[in-house]
Amino acid sequence: MARKTSKNHIEPRKTPAQARSAETVAAILEAAARILEDKGFRGYNTNDVAARAGVSIGSLYQYFPNKDAITKALLRRETEPLSAAFEQVGDAPSLVEGLQRFVSAAVAHQLRRPVLARLLDFEEARLPLQAENGALGEVGAKALGRLLSRHGAGRGAAARTASHDMFAIVKGMIDAAGERGETDAQALEARVTAAMSGYLQQMNIIDL
Repeated sequence: MARKTSKNHIEPRKTPAQARSAETVAAILEAAARILEDKGFRGYNTNDVAARAGVSIGSLYQYFPNKDAITKALLRRETEPLSAAFEQVGDAPSLVEGLQRFVSAAVAHQLRRPVLARLLDFEEARLPLQAENGALGEVGAKALGRLLSRHGAGRGAAARTASHDMFAIVKGMIDAAGERGETDAQALEARVTAAMSGYLQQMNIIDL
């Protein structure tokens, strides 16, 4: 049986308050990312992360109690720009452009560092990150909901349901493409956008 990780055990020990501390944490996170990309999970441990980052193991443990805590922080580092990009989608001048922006941001996130993204997808499912995962999904769904409402594609419960369905379509297709090792961003964007457009048309939400 797989060992369950307690949520309390993956929290950072402290938040860097000074520039030098922030640089140390950034170096640790980037070292972790590069080890995952180069060696996968087999080479991923706190000693190797510290060595790659150029810090002592004691310095690493000042901020992170274990490698799962590093992974959580790395997941946050990677998803925060995506969340910010999602929040801008609702201001798009047209529904089509908004959908394209949303899909483009999600695909770029997955394919910018595809090996890292695939491994973090696996860790995202393993670690107790329900709040974090739900937050990104909620940001994405709300952005889609604002986009639909702004361009007359429904309001209220129907729009909320549609926005969550559309986020699920995007996440499911892009995660699956990542698992297959796809690298053609343009082709993936076209398929995901077509799936979202087809959903809107099939559900009689809007005629694109």
